[in-house]
Amino acid sequence: MRFTPGARTHWHSHAVGQTLHVTEGVGLVADRDGQVIRMRAGDTVWTPPGEEHWHGGTATTCMSHYALLEGPEEGGDGTTWLEPVTDQEYQEAHRQ
Repeated sequence: MRFTPGARTHWHSHAVGQTLHVTEGVGLVADRDGQVIRMRAGDTVWTPPGEEHWHGGTATTCMSHYALLEGPEEGGDGTTWLEPVTDQEYQEAHRQ
């Protein structure tokens, strides 16, 4: 998945967690507790099961990553999509 500057996912969670491996650029992944990780090409970040988070490019850089996840035994991919990340939340993540 490729994110242009300023692009990001909505808040979401994964029933079995998610692994993100950055292949290009710089991006952010943030959770509801305010923890922000700045990801760079070559970095791998894991989000635990049920953790609400978002990820995307920074305000000035593109970012590409592989998003790896397993679905629950019941089927599907186990992703729960939530509300959009507000501009205020996105800007706050850059200050971290």
